[in-house]
Amino acid sequence: MFTQECQYCRMAFESELVRADMVEATEFPHLANQYGMCAVPKVVIDETTSFEGALPEPQSLQYVLQAAFPGRR
Repeated sequence: MFTQECQYCRMAFESELVRADMVEATEFPHLANQYGMCAVPKVVIDETTSFEGALPEPQSLQYVLQAAFPGRR
């Protein structure tokens, strides 16, 4: 389930370059374990960058940019 109020889902709604999938951790515990999930939301970007918790949008955008442009600050 996605909502337009969710900042992470909204990025996928607003950009053709971003795709979002939502996984219910209790239904897929192997994925929760694979990604070391300790809190929600757990956001994994391109298997290289991740963060947990509801971060402010500017901070979560920094993670997206970090994944898109590795090595740049």
